[in-house]
Amino acid sequence: MHLTRAIFVPAAAGVAMLALAAPAAAHPHVFAEARLDVVLTPDHAGVASLRHLWRFDELFSSTVLMEFDKNADLKLDDSELKEVSDTIFASLAEFDYFQLVTAAGKDVRMKAPAQLVADFDNGQLIVLFESEPAAPVRLAGKIDFGVYDPTFYTAIDFTEDANMTVDGLPANCTRTVVRPDPDTAIAENQKTLTEAFFNDPMGTDMSKIFATKLELNCPPEG
Repeated sequence: MHLTRAIFVPAAAGVAMLALAAPAAAHPHVFAEARLDVVLTPDHAGVASLRHLWRFDELFSSTVLMEFDKNADLKLDDSELKEVSDTIFASLAEFDYFQLVTAAGKDVRMKAPAQLVADFDNGQLIVLFESEPAAPVRLAGKIDFGVYDPTFYTAIDFTEDANMTVDGLPANCTRTVVRPDPDTAIAENQKTLTEAFFNDPMGTDMSKIFATKLELNCPPEG
């Protein structure tokens, strides 16, 4: 299988982004450091958008370079970067661009980003995009934000708490970065995960419970 057909494209066996072979492994093969900026509405009472930046590991980045460097000049020009961007953009649509957003424990639907930009910096692939909630999200109660790959193939994480930001958060709200302990997360979700596995072995979505999250807590409205 050529990388151009496999990179960022889900395979029939359930492999999502960055799959280099058909079966998905139970641990990540591709790694990226992430930054997430939560942008508030002008009145600072709701969520306007999420700005994502992912910096991929050098090994995977070099693989992307070799595959998309059509003129073999050891760099990606604008047209080649556009092809990378388009490939990622199309492939991640099915997975909501790996975004995790919940309000009061319920999933928040996000609009597809208007565009996704790929670039290279110091030999590493950089991916940037911005998305907006499909419906208004007010700063009330608990809201969680994160990034995760449901297939476990790609580990996208925030190496520092400072890489998850929200500017202008009202004084009556709190901001916490939550890094779940894997053993605790499994223990707390064992019953749900077991039932999900027997109903759909490929759909347990286990990686979601391990995702690092930015948790905002604000007084309820009304």
